[in-house]
Amino acid sequence: MFKGFRSFLLRGNVVDLAVGIVIGAAFTAVVTGFVAAFLTPLVGVASGAVGDFSKEAFTVADVTFPYGAFLQALISFVLVAAVIYFAVVMPVGKLQNRFNPVKDTPVAKADCPECLSTVPAAATRCAHCTCELAGRPGFPAQATAATVAAAEAAAAAATATR
Repeated sequence: MFKGFRSFLLRGNVVDLAVGIVIGAAFTAVVTGFVAAFLTPLVGVASGAVGDFSKEAFTVADVTFPYGAFLQALISFVLVAAVIYFAVVMPVGKLQNRFNPVKDTPVAKADCPECLSTVPAAATRCAHCTCELAGRPGFPAQATAATVAAAEAAAAAATATR
């Protein structure tokens, strides 16, 4: 019973999640302290409030709304989200793209009507029996060398008569 629980706890993703939560809580405390010590007073100076902007509030019908504390929390949230995105999400995404490249999409295939070998659907000739595939069912009607030569000859004749 405890053996299964121990193997669950020692799995990599559970330990990684626990470390991430602890580091995230510590980082949030650092960012909150930075916002309270530096950014909130700067916002207070910019808006004309004297001292700590987080204590700013307005009152309506004897109810106090502390909007300064909300703005301080909002600035903290935006900073934490920006650092996590630029320091964790983007680099991990680039590493995943580097180590797990996008795989090519498979080419559409069809069977040759003569030898029943599998060939790409865009092929003009079968690689096994060399029969022409253009225009046959399941294959696109592609121009063959004879039809291209005939079209070029007709175009040359039309320009010569002008």
